[in-house]
Amino acid sequence: MQLLIPPAAGGAPGLPALRLDAHGRAHVDQRAVLSLALPLMANSAVQIVLNLTDMWFVGRISTTALAAIGAVQWLVLVVVYVLGGIGSAVQTVVAQAQGAGHYRVAGQAVWTALWGTLCAAPLFVAVGATRHEFLAPFGFDRDITQLAGDFWFPRVGGAFFGAAMWAMFGFFNGIGRPRVTLLVTLTTAAANALFNQLLIFRLGWGIAGSGWATTLAQALGLLLAVGIFLRRDFRRRYQSHLTWRPCASLLCQQLRLGVPMGLLTAADLFGFAVFQMMMVRLGTVAGAATQMVMMLTSVAYTPGYGIALAGTTLVGHSIGAGDARWASRVGSRVILLAAVYMGGIGVLLALAGPAILPVFTGAHDADAAAAVALGTQLLWVAAGYHFFDGVNLGSAMCLRGAGDAVVPAALVIMMSWLLFVPLAHVFTFAPGQGWVQFLPQLGWGAIGGWVAVLIYIMVLGSTLFLRWRSRAWWRMGSAVAAAAD
Repeated sequence: MQLLIPPAAGGAPGLPALRLDAHGRAHVDQRAVLSLALPLMANSAVQIVLNLTDMWFVGRISTTALAAIGAVQWLVLVVVYVLGGIGSAVQTVVAQAQGAGHYRVAGQAVWTALWGTLCAAPLFVAVGATRHEFLAPFGFDRDITQLAGDFWFPRVGGAFFGAAMWAMFGFFNGIGRPRVTLLVTLTTAAANALFNQLLIFRLGWGIAGSGWATTLAQALGLLLAVGIFLRRDFRRRYQSHLTWRPCASLLCQQLRLGVPMGLLTAADLFGFAVFQMMMVRLGTVAGAATQMVMMLTSVAYTPGYGIALAGTTLVGHSIGAGDARWASRVGSRVILLAAVYMGGIGVLLALAGPAILPVFTGAHDADAAAAVALGTQLLWVAAGYHFFDGVNLGSAMCLRGAGDAVVPAALVIMMSWLLFVPLAHVFTFAPGQGWVQFLPQLGWGAIGGWVAVLIYIMVLGSTLFLRWRSRAWWRMGSAVAAAAD
């Protein structure tokens, strides 16, 4: 297998998470895997707090505002991953460079992603400015459309700060320093809460204040991350102060790797964006219940994503060190950990749902009780797919660490747009309710839509795991080896 980064002349660092027993046989060191995964999970747990904080602040405005956020929250992330896809490649390039001992390449990958994100910044602003035109075709209630549009511009227009910050996270995670990522995330989460209170209520900006709060908090987090990146120890090893000049060839190489990775995530999120719009189209109760369930299930998803990110780093280090066989072994262990964790947490959330959901609704709101009742049912459907979502995330992130981007992206695009979205439409809407009439319409409501989610995740997770186990990525080549010259 060709490497993204060729091994350094002086020899690469040792294989990650490798332990030899008394007979000299190699085993995956569970403690080494967890030492990397746990800070990433903690970082993800802070992301959960950030998401739930946003939901709590918006829920204090009204249930309609909560439904409006639910209508566009996934679309915001779709925009970020499509326009900021170059940042998705950072962790892969950095991890492989770290494993091969090419530390300058790791520092250069960060600046390349930041230059690419800066070039895309005007596009973020332009998409943010199309708020009402962008949302009009989906047929939402007029109040929801207005509120969603008020949130859309500040959140999307400033999302390039978040894209740049995620590129920085890719560097720190790729070199095995997730505690730095955790520090930046904690700072961002605290700032986000303060800005929410100030802008939504003190200054009276309403739902738009929530969008501005996230944008300002991410800008602050980016400044902190860049400041750490330029610290003396990083300058000495990764030459972070010398690799800032833009290079067109490296930009193109990183785009070829990062764009498919970004499209993979964007395709999945776009499917969920359309699904959540379907729930909002059903009505305020279905939209708000789905939004609450999405946010609560992030307690399983987001730390599971942290475990999966450990797979990107460990697989990348192994590939950089020249051992694809060990990459396969340690990656499979990460996939198992992600699946077991997410499956267990999904069941616990369903059990605790009736006690937790009322916290996120206003007692004065007439729709609150109905949204809580529906959300309690939906949590049990969601519990069914979490195990397979762990398989899905673990497999996707391990493939990313190996530099396998195009085929997984194609698989996700096909399954999201040709399986998930049509199936959700069929199961959700009764005749005359949906956007199109040529599909069957069974009218199962929000429950039906979530059953479609369950089927989609089961098929997607199984397919990506088979791709990982096929070891097709062993035979892959790449075009970014020139970065080490």
